[in-house]
Amino acid sequence: MRPPARLRDDHGSSTVEFVLVGALLTALVLSVLQLAFAVYVRNVVHDAAVEGAHYAALADTALGDGAQRTRAVISRAVGSAYAEDVSVGRDRRLGHESVVVRVRTTLPVMGLVGVPHGMEVEARAPVESFDDD
Repeated sequence: MRPPARLRDDHGSSTVEFVLVGALLTALVLSVLQLAFAVYVRNVVHDAAVEGAHYAALADTALGDGAQRTRAVISRAVGSAYAEDVSVGRDRRLGHESVVVRVRTTLPVMGLVGVPHGMEVEARAPVESFDDD
């Protein structure tokens, strides 16, 4: 037994297929763009931490100057909301003193909105001194 003619007719099915495939493709493109944005934010925050660590490690600067430099770079690139939790300290690794900059910031999940403190980045730089040791 064959189905009725109106059920065998595929008239108008291309519109439904277009909507379904278009929605899936749009979701895929937006997901890839969001992932790219999250990677961009991570790279900006890491580069700012590296710059802050190198700046704080100079012989004529203080640790607070490195934190301020890190906050300034992050604020210029992605916004001041991403530069709220910056800590700078000294550490001794492999027999050499170094400056450590840690940044805890939001991991963007949907545009700029995301998981607070979902990303932590750390950078180190060897301490410079005027001594000849």
